[in-house]
Amino acid sequence: MIEIKVPELAESVTEGTVAEWLKKPGDYVEKGEDIVELETDKVNVEIAADEAGVLTDVLVVAGDTVKVGAIIAKIDTGASAGAGEVSTPPKEETPAPAEEKKESVPKFTETEGVSPAETAEAGKASRPIATPAARKLAREKGIALNEISARDPLGRVRREDILEHETKKNQPAPQKPAASPVASTPKPADDPRKPVERIRMSRRRQTIAKRLVEAQQTAAMLTTFNEVDMTNLMDLRKRRKDKFLDENGVKLGFMSFFTKAVVAALKKYPNVNAEIQGDELLLKKYYDIGVAVSTEEGLVVPVVRDAERLDFAGIEKEIGRLAEKAHQKKLAIDDLQGGTFTITNGGVFGSLFSTPILNTPQVGILGMHTIQKRPVVIDDERMEIRPMMYIALSYDHRVIDGRDAVGFLVKVKQLIEDPESLLLEG
Repeated sequence: MIEIKVPELAESVTEGTVAEWLKKPGDYVEKGEDIVELETDKVNVEIAADEAGVLTDVLVVAGDTVKVGAIIAKIDTGASAGAGEVSTPPKEETPAPAEEKKESVPKFTETEGVSPAETAEAGKASRPIATPAARKLAREKGIALNEISARDPLGRVRREDILEHETKKNQPAPQKPAASPVASTPKPADDPRKPVERIRMSRRRQTIAKRLVEAQQTAAMLTTFNEVDMTNLMDLRKRRKDKFLDENGVKLGFMSFFTKAVVAALKKYPNVNAEIQGDELLLKKYYDIGVAVSTEEGLVVPVVRDAERLDFAGIEKEIGRLAEKAHQKKLAIDDLQGGTFTITNGGVFGSLFSTPILNTPQVGILGMHTIQKRPVVIDDERMEIRPMMYIALSYDHRVIDGRDAVGFLVKVKQLIEDPESLLLEG
């Protein structure tokens, strides 16, 4: 019998949420086969079996929060395929509705996460069934398990049930409202004519919300704007895209040009590529550019490493590889850590103008927007319709002065409007 534990996830990640069990108790698993998926603050991580055998015990269910090092399952390495024995409650004790539910969450028995001795005792003395984490928390809080209302369809008390019970217990008793001849109006959520749906935020969405609020509270954030005439870049791309695709096997997009322009501007304005650490300013001499990718579960920012060393094809290939991993939920922690500057392109969704929020601890982020044809004054006698894009730089004013912020954005503008000059910038 071996124990399956939550592995070390990353330096800054100490816990995760069980997203889905890929195997159920009684299944035979091969060595290296994935058995459970964890959702962390940044990515989803699949935990594989260390040895082949039968999954006999599952100690947590989907939705539970687990710490690094916690035991979440056990595998009987001595059992062969089709020979796994998993204890199940007596037939008459299993509620019929739980068997009929069609859910993506694996079905668990009442004895999962509970020792055989506890199960026997529960059958004799009607002792509440609870997870080990719930029993430990109940002991620490001095709460009797039989006082807890379990949300589990099989009646098992979980850690979340105890926390909810304690919160309700500590809330002051509601005061009687003063008598009034006017009847109180029900809240919108209580009105059956105005239905609502309550959805629990995923761990990643909670983390995104927390980080965005922290960025606004901790940084002196400002945004400066400019506009770029995309005529020359679009003409160059139109002339070279077919040959570029034939030679490199990847399409020539706008992101490689903007990444190159950003690297050149960062070299000229190094404070935009910095980070505050305590009372010190860390100036980074490398250029790892984060590229924001929108997924179903929220925005992620994988990092293109050493962007200054890559050519246009290398940048396009790396962005495509990372975007594909993001959409397939295959990003690793290392794909997301250590960026020095971020580019986000709201233009793919039609955004004309926006103020991007810093991806802390970075001190700058470039926002691209949709290309729109607008009349542009060429000289005193001419006006032409040109494809124009608004660009925005949000920056931390604690590190970057307004002059450098404006200069950085002007440098990006100049390079994009004269795309051949990017070759000279290296």
